[in-house]
Amino acid sequence: MPKKFRLPSEIPLEEYPSPSTFIEEATECVRDAQAQGISLRVMGGLAVHLHAHVPEHRELLERLRRLGERVFTDIDFVSYGKFREMVYDFFTKRGYEVDPILHMHHFRKRHIYFGGKVPMAEVFFDRLEMNHPINLTRRLEADTPTIPLADLLLAKLQIVRINDKDMKDVVVMLRSHDVGENDNETVNVKRLADAGLLNDWGFHYTVTTNLKKIDEFVKQSSDLTSNEAKTVADRLGSILAYLEQEPKTLGWKLRARVGTSKKWYNDVEEWSSL
Repeated sequence: MPKKFRLPSEIPLEEYPSPSTFIEEATECVRDAQAQGISLRVMGGLAVHLHAHVPEHRELLERLRRLGERVFTDIDFVSYGKFREMVYDFFTKRGYEVDPILHMHHFRKRHIYFGGKVPMAEVFFDRLEMNHPINLTRRLEADTPTIPLADLLLAKLQIVRINDKDMKDVVVMLRSHDVGENDNETVNVKRLADAGLLNDWGFHYTVTTNLKKIDEFVKQSSDLTSNEAKTVADRLGSILAYLEQEPKTLGWKLRARVGTSKKWYNDVEEWSSL
């Protein structure tokens, strides 16, 4: 008998998987998918945890209250569109199910799986389409088991109404990783430019506005040591300086004249409306 789809918030705490179960399932899925020739990478808050390699960074996660009983609600993955059918077979063989209507409606852009080791796993294909689209074509080879740090950062910074949870994830990322011009455990600022921030004023505006919000969050936080706050603030400043000084396209400049008087982002479809 098919399982009933339940949002993670609808699952009683006594039934809820531990954070370690989410982490194990995420890394196992990437490894097992790779063995079958499928490119699959982790995104979202869980990817931030996977990049917090040393005890002091995990301790910072705890201090910022980013660890707890229900810290993860799902696992976000990304793959390439050419693997859609293989991804479906991969997850259903692991015991996951799909809602037929949701699957038919979203099949090309993303798959929503439930009822396996974790309450929900979501797989995006080629692009993350939220408030601002992020094209991940040819980016999955740059890191594993997660998407590269610059893309992980962009996925947080593209959120128009960024919340404390996402700001804390950015703080942990920038505390634990330097800013540079490569993807080797580094936030690659060149990728930020390549992702469209220099020709899309709206994307640039959302990202830079959020960087400034996070800078204020860091200044006001009592959970960070003075050294941690300085490190994060310096790296935020480096990213902002890079984005401000790089030359922009004519289209960017023309759109900047209009500013926020015209909507500059896409609405995100809420779960309740799916």
